[in-house]
Amino acid sequence: MKKLLASLALGFGLLLGGTAAMAQTAPTADVKVTAPAAAPAAAAAPAAAAAPAAVPNKGDTAFMTISTVLVILMTIPGLALFYGGLVRSKNMLSVLMQVFVVSSLIYVLWVIYGYTVAFSGGSPFFGGFDKLFFKGITPDSIAATFSKGVVIPEFTFAAFQATFAAITCALIVGAFAERVRFSAVLLFCAIWFTFSYLPVAHMVWYWDGPDAITDAATLETVTAAAGWLWAKGALDFAGGTVVHINAAVAGLVGAYVIGKRTGYGKESMAPHSLTLTMVGASLLWVGWFGFNAGSNLEANGVAALAFVNTLVATAAATLAWITGEALSKGKASMLGAASGAVAGLVAITPACGFVGPMGAIAIGVAGGFLCLWGVNGLKRLLGADDSLDVFGVHGVGGIVGALLTGVFAAPSLGGTGIFDYVANAASADYSISGQVLIQLEAVVTTIVWSGVVSYIGYKIVDMVLGLRVSEEEEREGLDISSHGETAYHR
Repeated sequence: MKKLLASLALGFGLLLGGTAAMAQTAPTADVKVTAPAAAPAAAAAPAAAAAPAAVPNKGDTAFMTISTVLVILMTIPGLALFYGGLVRSKNMLSVLMQVFVVSSLIYVLWVIYGYTVAFSGGSPFFGGFDKLFFKGITPDSIAATFSKGVVIPEFTFAAFQATFAAITCALIVGAFAERVRFSAVLLFCAIWFTFSYLPVAHMVWYWDGPDAITDAATLETVTAAAGWLWAKGALDFAGGTVVHINAAVAGLVGAYVIGKRTGYGKESMAPHSLTLTMVGASLLWVGWFGFNAGSNLEANGVAALAFVNTLVATAAATLAWITGEALSKGKASMLGAASGAVAGLVAITPACGFVGPMGAIAIGVAGGFLCLWGVNGLKRLLGADDSLDVFGVHGVGGIVGALLTGVFAAPSLGGTGIFDYVANAASADYSISGQVLIQLEAVVTTIVWSGVVSYIGYKIVDMVLGLRVSEEEEREGLDISSHGETAYHR
């Protein structure tokens, strides 16, 4: 316990030092209206008041509160049980503990500095520090949405975005499950959250909101103040780049740096409880409606579109995955159905508010088949022990979804197109090839950024604490060796 406390203290010291250094290089700015995701008719965020007369609608506020709770449900217990069932019984509690405590850590760091770095003005890559410790945020503070003159409480927006940060960091632990020190997991997640999640979220989702846009000049001003990828026109409704690709790359790098599990490829490492994995996948599916529909920030038709797309894309991916299994192996499995569902959820995430239901089904089918290849053929090609296939599902699914967003967002294919805030209507111009290139730029940027930060982060943690448990501890199981308890009584 002393070692763990010392590790945490050291981790916080590194973080505070890092944020202080960032404060010297990243300029701060006046409070601005920020956003969470590029939506069809927009992409919004929070900050200053849009207009003195703007008052949050109780329905929108209630909708966002429930959406926030649903994303928490995705993480705890959803992701925890999904991952827990996939590991061996001797490591069940270690995975539950990592997801639970990583989430707790990120929620605290979000209030201290995460929110202000991600969702305030500063530079195209980092926000400012005006809202450290939630400074200046009160029950009367408001956040912009994707509609002019429509706002929600800023506390509501900040809490919603905190849940995204937490589940993103928790996703990473599946890639190196069953072999990493608990203190190392916490320190790495703190470093990665600071230098990868927050900048990518700022680049993709931050803007000043729609209220200041009245003509071409004001549109140019708002665009110039936005995050780097937002300004380029990248579309990511609920986190294909920010959440899934970002986390998947961190997991893959970790699998390489940490190395394979003892006995990998020689000993059986089958999931110990597919029942719990199915329960976890089901909770993920339920919670994902808050994740995707809630990213619209308003209870309106676009939220309904995101909801329907989340429903049908997930179903289509499930069917695609088990079809692929049946064709290649002769049998469809429960593990395949659960994995297919998660693959569909991942793939539709960046597109859910931009595409029509038939586009969502197409994305789900593509995500199901390609993620099945990702956890089999691609995994063999990469040669990494990605324990719970974080890259095969979240990386491949995120890339597929991000690129196909550019295709199926086209009005000619049933999508919503790009909203023109000057004309206050959908733009008449949409280039599929042009948008796909923008999407590709966002994907590549996220891969490179997360890859570099992750590698440095793992090396720092290895030097400070050591990443991996001993072989003896690994064979005993992390439940006993790291936490002194067991999931099941024998």
